Amino acid sequence: MKNRISILAIVVFVITLNQSLTAQEGGVVNKLFYTELGGPGVIMSANFDGRFNSYSRLGFGYRLGAGFGIARFDEEQGHIRRTYYSIPAGLNYVFGKPSSSLTFEVGAGATYLTREVSLYNFDVEKPGNVIGFVTFMFRRVPLNGGFSFRVGFTPIIGTAGDLFPMGAIGFGYAF
Repeated sequence: MKNRISILAIVVFVITLNQSLTAQEGGVVNKLFYTELGGPGVIMSANFDGRFNSYSRLGFGYRLGAGFGIARFDEEQGHIRRTYYSIPAGLNYVFGKPSSSLTFEVGAGATYLTREVSLYNFDVEKPGNVIGFVTFMFRRVPLNGGFSFRVGFTPIIGTAGDLFPMGAIGFGYAF
């Protein structure tokens, strides 16, 4: 597991460095690092979001993150019994005017969970390690970089195909 997290960290670093050098040439703010409550990371996650086109802040892009969740709470002993980690990865498309800091994101992807879990303690769900997600997010990303904000609806698709409504809110830094 430590090897996977190390490899993930190296990949995110290389992508960030590559896009930072490219963005400095064109001067376009199209990368975003943010923390998110709810959403594809299940409870909380730290994410990196970027565009495939280095010279545009709109269009097709990706997100990659790392987070955690709680699988079960032991009521008798009053402590967390099982914590798991999550790795959300997905593709998205950002709509909006090139001259506006307000945009809208639509995306989809999958989250790898380090343990087999049953989300929200529903008995109908089969335990599994991979869940799907869809994102519908309102984003405020300043044109010149800086503090960013995102909020929206991010339904989770469980391992048995069950749909769990979920929202998400994120705060971060655009560069």
